[in-house]
Amino acid sequence: MHTLAPAPPPLPDDAALFLDFDGSLVPIAPTPDSIVVPPALLPLLRALQGQLQGAVAIVSGREIAVLDAYLQPLRLASAGAHGAQRRDASGHQCDASPGDISAVVEACQQLAQAHPALYVEPKQSGVALHYRRDPSLEGLCLHSLQAMLAHRPQWTLLRGQWVLEMLPSDASKGRAIQAFMQEPPFAGRTPFFVGDDISDESGFAAVLAERGVAIKVGPGASAASHHLDGVDAVYQWLQAACAPRPGPQSLHRHAEAQA
Repeated sequence: MHTLAPAPPPLPDDAALFLDFDGSLVPIAPTPDSIVVPPALLPLLRALQGQLQGAVAIVSGREIAVLDAYLQPLRLASAGAHGAQRRDASGHQCDASPGDISAVVEACQQLAQAHPALYVEPKQSGVALHYRRDPSLEGLCLHSLQAMLAHRPQWTLLRGQWVLEMLPSDASKGRAIQAFMQEPPFAGRTPFFVGDDISDESGFAAVLAERGVAIKVGPGASAASHHLDGVDAVYQWLQAACAPRPGPQSLHRHAEAQA
């Protein structure tokens, strides 16, 4: 992994674009439900859909229903819960949940009662335990979840920025991207993936294996091939892809004006 990488190339019209949500399109907030979605996001996603003939997908740790609520009325192709959920471009959705973990969710909630800085985010296909408001609780959270996983081999523990998440062992953002790339309208295109977190590294690996472009947002070591400083830089890069491009006639007029 490296910490310094160049800015990404311009987004081509034959790209398949995969976008993380929190930290890439929306600034990180103290809790998952306190985010503020930038007003430019929905118009930008609509424009990108048109530019790329629909080859745009959100690939997030959030559940698809939550993403839809933030992005309505758009219903994009999406991978939610780090790939445990996936909805293709035709609207067909598959969810993976290898067993009941209500006891784990309850144990996390009891832990949060004892440590109010913790935030528990139950999901249909797992549970996330956030410690952003008190990073000193990381060790306690890690030890607790590892103990809960000891006898649940069908589940795995994913580490993110100030969050630990329990999810099905066969789920990952990388696998979700691989599945999208086998289907229209993504198949045959060059994959681009924008992400900011440790949980995005599997997505970076999948894209690089397809000779695509992996873009790390913000600081930190990453296997990504390219880098953007933050959410504002992501918007600038994406908006440049949607900017009007001069056609042959306008280029001819420009040449005449320069003569």
